[in-house]
Order: sequence, then C-alpha cells, then structure tokens
Amino acid sequence: MRRRPRGGPGHGRATHPTGATHPTGAALPAGPSLRAARLRPADVVRLGGTGLRTRPLRVFLSALGIAIGVAAMIAVVGISGSGQAEVDRRLDALGTNLLRVAPGNTLEGGRARLPAESVAMIGRIPPVRQVAATGATSAHVYRNERIAVGRTGSLDVLAAGRDLLPAVGGRLHRGRWLDTATETYPAVVLGSTAAQRLDVYTPGTRVWLGGRWFSLVGVLDPVPLAPELDNAALVGWPAARTYLRFDGRPSTVYVRTEDTQVAAVRSVLAATAFPEKPGEVRISRPSDALAAREATESALTGLLLGLGGVALLVGGVGVGNTMVISVLERRPEIGLRRALGATRGQIRTQFVTESLLLSVIGGLGGTVLGTLITAVYATSRGWPTVVPVWATAAGIGSTLVIGMIAGLYPAVRASRLSPTEALAST
Repeated sequence: MRRRPRGGPGHGRATHPTGATHPTGAALPAGPSLRAARLRPADVVRLGGTGLRTRPLRVFLSALGIAIGVAAMIAVVGISGSGQAEVDRRLDALGTNLLRVAPGNTLEGGRARLPAESVAMIGRIPPVRQVAATGATSAHVYRNERIAVGRTGSLDVLAAGRDLLPAVGGRLHRGRWLDTATETYPAVVLGSTAAQRLDVYTPGTRVWLGGRWFSLVGVLDPVPLAPELDNAALVGWPAARTYLRFDGRPSTVYVRTEDTQVAAVRSVLAATAFPEKPGEVRISRPSDALAAREATESALTGLLLGLGGVALLVGGVGVGNTMVISVLERRPEIGLRRALGATRGQIRTQFVTESLLLSVIGGLGGTVLGTLITAVYATSRGWPTVVPVWATAAGIGSTLVIGMIAGLYPAVRASRLSPTEALAST
C-alpha cells in the first residue's frame, strides 16, 4: 500500500523568494525585489572626496593646473583693472569733466562781460559738482614799490574764490590757500611762474600790488588744468573789491560736472551763464581725454574677456584629462562597486562630484593666487589695487561649470562599464 506524502500536494517543492522555477518546471512564488540604496548629499560628497584623498599628489597637480588657469584670469583682470584705475586717475587729473566758461565777443566786435550772478546760476545746474571763478583786475604786482610801472613781467592780478583750488586741481607748493580770514585782507597767493619772476617764495614776504603792500600767504605748484594761474597773483574776491576796485564780474568760470553729463551741461551753460545774450559766452569743449577713456575701457574689456576665456579653457581641459585618467586607473574599483549593487547613476554622480570638488579646490586656490599677484604687481607700479568682485565670482563659478562639463564624459564612460569587464582588467 502506497503511503501519501505528508503535507499535501505542495509538500516537498522548493520555494524561492525571487520567483524562480523548480527543476520540475513548476513556478515558484515571487519574493520582494532588491533596490539600490539612495545616496544622501553628504554621502555623495564623502564618496567623491574619497577618490581625491587616495591620490593626493595627482589631486595636487591637477588642482594646481586649474589654479594656474584661474589665477591667470584673475591676475589679467586685476592687473588690467588696476591699470585702468590708474589711467582713469590720470585722465581725471587732465580734467575730463572740466568745462571753462569765458566771455566771448559782442556783435560789435568788442569784449563781452559775464554777469556777476553767472557763478551762482551755473551752480544751480544739477549735474554740476563744483564751480569756481576768477576775475580780471586792472592792478599789477611788483616785487617792491621801486620797480618801474611798466615792468609788469606779464603777470596778472586775479580775484579768486576760496573754492578755486579744488575746482582746478591745484596744489600748494608752500604756505596756505585763501580762507575766510585772508580773503578779506590784503593777502596774496602767487602762481609758480609769478613767484619765480618776482623771486618771492617765503610766506609773510610783502609784495607791491595795486599801489599798496600785500602779504604773501602761499605759492602754488604748476596747475596743468589752468596754466593761466601760473602767471597770476591771486587775491580774495572781497579783498579785490575793497582794495583793487574790482567790479565782481568773473572773467573765467571753471565748472566740474559728472563724467556722464559733460555734454549735457555744456549744452546749457551759455544760456545759464548769460540768459540775455548766450551768444556772447564762449564754452570750452570737453577734453579729448574723455574720448580716450571710453576707447581705453572698451579695448580693455575685450582683452579681459579673451584672455579670461582662454585661461578657463585651459583649466577645463586639465580637469577633463585628470578625470579620464582617473576612470582608466580605477576600473577595478568601478567593477567592484557595480558588483556590490551600485547603479550607473551612482557611478556617474561619484565622478561628477569628484570633478566638481577638484574644480572648487583649484578655483579657490587660483582666486587667492591671482589676487596676490595683482596686489604685488600693482603695488610695485604704484597703482591702486583693483580686483573686481565679478572676476572673483566668475572665476569660481566658471570652474564649477567647466568641472561639471569636463567630468561628465568620464563619469558616463565609467557608468557604462559592466562589472565583468571592469573586474577583468585587474
């Protein structure tokens, strides 16, 4: 008598969680499927940094290549920016924003005269930053009262306001400029040529001016923007009225405007200075240095973009080359990780992250190095040190973008390696 197997008809059949079939052909019930673990951001950074820590010398050399590229860009931008700042400083000294207002000729051919209120009216123009004036007098200056009247030495006596010196960019050679006290008393400041011709340099020395003694309070250095002041003796505006019979009408008005508003201010100066007869006002044109500044800025901008792009391209090629070599050397590691369950996406993420970390290290190092190079070079030339913020941000940001692009191809190539192919290369 045959005995029935225990456990029913299904007893003795093997089951498998994956749903495989028994050797007899019967289907086995399916079990839970396996899923690859997800990597958190911290795990991704740690995994990418592992590849860098295991090859410190190669990482240093690769980061150095990136740093040199970024430093070249920062240094080019910084040195060019510092040079441009020096050019701007020198062009400002040439008076790119300085306009000169002077009386022209009348319709009858005579010499016109500006109204006494013209200085105040010009000062009400919004873009005007500084306005100052000088007024011609009929007086003459001599070393002492025994000099013949006709031997004036071609020196003029001008009434001047307290704000004249900063408006024309003048500097004192010695002594002091006219202030609230000295502008009302018989005090005089000599231009550089006037002091030389009178042979008077020491403050406190007296000179014979307008038929009376004036006390010297200061001597000017040469004034490139207003060379007529070099041959003049300057007295305070109130003192000129009191002692020299000055009528208070300006003969020359110096106007400093905003750099971008020079043309606009020039177009309204004549009507503002002499509303009744604007045709009798002569306005100087802006300096040609203004056009030179615009051309210089345009040329330097193109130079910076070209050289900066080349430097970043060199750095990107270095990153890509480093990552390709890294993939070739680490094929066994990639095969082992794939065999242990790492997905293609995780392999790609690992190598892209490693490329980004390498770029960040090189970018930060290059930024510091480029800034130091700029500071040393600018200081040695006596220039102001200028490192634009946009250049620093562009250097770091560009290395990230280039690092991602350069690391993408090696990452995709690594992810496509099958475990058997990668492990077979050991």
